[in-house]
Amino acid sequence: MTGAFRLFLVQKIDKIDKEKTAMLGMTIGRLHELFDKNPEKEVLAWPGKCHDCGCEIKVTATPQEDGIHIDGGSVYEPEPGKFFLKCDTCFIKDPVLTNFQDCEVYSRVVGYLRPVSQWNDAKQAEFEDRQLFDNSIA
Repeated sequence: MTGAFRLFLVQKIDKIDKEKTAMLGMTIGRLHELFDKNPEKEVLAWPGKCHDCGCEIKVTATPQEDGIHIDGGSVYEPEPGKFFLKCDTCFIKDPVLTNFQDCEVYSRVVGYLRPVSQWNDAKQAEFEDRQLFDNSIA
């Protein structure tokens, strides 16, 4: 009975690994590229927090004879050099990475709307100190 259960788990893990590379996660080609850039490393590791649930995880990629094995979760790279992680539990729930782009905030400064990220440091500090007007207390 335990042997059959173990076989089922191995098949499920193999299926998950194939899905990881097929979805928005990092492609096999990109993993090979990272290993080529870092020939001294036998294992690539991404420690951090799960993008969805916030739990601490460490995703590792290890080259084996039968391919690259990914353990601990999945790695996403929507932009070069910008990595996001998902634990296996969250990946099984939803393998697609969502809500990963920074939100551009516009506000009025010196008479016209501009992205706050393009303001100088003093104006950005002023923006952080601003308080919203509450009609209910007036």
